[in-house]
Amino acid sequence: MANFKITHEINCNEATFWELFLDKEFNTKLYREGLEFSEWTLDEQTETDTEVKRKTRGKPKLKNVPTAVAKILGDSFGYAEVGQMDKSKKVWTWKLTPTVMADKIRQEGSLRIEAVGDKVRRTVEMVIEAKVFGIGGMLESTAEKQLREGWDTSAVFMNKWLETHKR
Repeated sequence: MANFKITHEINCNEATFWELFLDKEFNTKLYREGLEFSEWTLDEQTETDTEVKRKTRGKPKLKNVPTAVAKILGDSFGYAEVGQMDKSKKVWTWKLTPTVMADKIRQEGSLRIEAVGDKVRRTVEMVIEAKVFGIGGMLESTAEKQLREGWDTSAVFMNKWLETHKR
């Protein structure tokens, strides 16, 4: 099992961060252009006084994946994500369900932000577990690498977006 944490500085205040994080137009651009997903769809997003819930589906571009992992995941690899934000705690949690071996791969995490001067620090904590004999560790390390690169790319994309779309 892999547990890891990633932090990034995002050039906005807390309100702007959450507004952008939950914005359909921004997310469509982020996933399709910034992260180069071949598909990304927002299936549902609901908001109440206490929480926001969102369901999405996507097919990420897998970069530099070991041959054994690529063979297992196949060309049609994707996932469904179910996420929610507890507004009082200002924490986003999610669970990804892959289209391949959903009963053997667990991927979930949380995202929180804290004000740091006139910016926010985004902290993402994730758990990846692959119960696949012989290559579980390889699947976990490949997923971790892909996710780290994706979150790094998303921070750069978000900061560039904020520069050009002043709110």
